[in-house]
Amino acid sequence: MIRILAHDFPDLPPAIVIHGADEAEAALAPGLAVTLLSPAGAALSMGAPWWRALVAGARIAFPATPAIDLVDCAASTAAALAALRAGLRHIVLAADAPAHAIAERAAAECAATLFAVRPPALTLPPRPFSPRTRAQIRAWLMTDPGMMG
Repeated sequence: MIRILAHDFPDLPPAIVIHGADEAEAALAPGLAVTLLSPAGAALSMGAPWWRALVAGARIAFPATPAIDLVDCAASTAAALAALRAGLRHIVLAADAPAHAIAERAAAECAATLFAVRPPALTLPPRPFSPRTRAQIRAWLMTDPGMMG
């Protein structure tokens, strides 16, 4: 078993898994630095343009919140290349993905970052704007990244 720790992702703020616009806005609402993380393999099922539009819409509502968005391409190099073409700059692509080296070169040309694994992340309950969930989001975002994982 591989243990993934937050210090493996030193440049990322705490991550929250985002399935839709409500969750993205709830993650951005506290105004604290956050990584908006797509569901596992979302680039394959929903596509990079969906992710880009979802994040852009949420950022319109909270333009001052510092945020990074990270789309998960599972082990699909094609999905990672499509994400780069769509303008995404933070991508999860499994280290054992076929033609991973091609994706690495393409990412370097775009000044993008490839991550071989997903960072530790908070998955939100169904009601992202409930008082309890808001408190949970705020607590997660205020956690020392070195303590997560």
